[in-house]
Amino acid sequence: MFDTTHAHITTWVVAIILFFVAVGLHNAGKNKGMKIVHMILRLFYLLIILTGALLFWKHQGLDPALYGIKGLVGIWVIGMFEMVLVRTNKGKSTNMFWILLVVSLLLVLYLGLRLPLGWHPFA
Repeated sequence: MFDTTHAHITTWVVAIILFFVAVGLHNAGKNKGMKIVHMILRLFYLLIILTGALLFWKHQGLDPALYGIKGLVGIWVIGMFEMVLVRTNKGKSTNMFWILLVVSLLLVLYLGLRLPLGWHPFA
């Protein structure tokens, strides 16, 4: 049986790892390797969005507004991943995008843990 929650968690954990691998490869001067990892990471963006949408449609009766907000913040996280990597590759400043990435990542994790399907450490 396909467990959407575990698939979603797995895809975003792998995406976070791939993101830091891509940043590390760039810092090591291995731009070709960074580009390959970046393309794989883009595939994981799609998988995160797909599994997140499946979770939303499966459990939208629980708290649709909060799940919708979490989905939008999740898209924000993906956007910040992409902005950091693209601007890093172009040699542009990424300070603001790193801050926005941390804020959005903490917010999406908080929302995910607070929602009815979450672990509830904040209850």
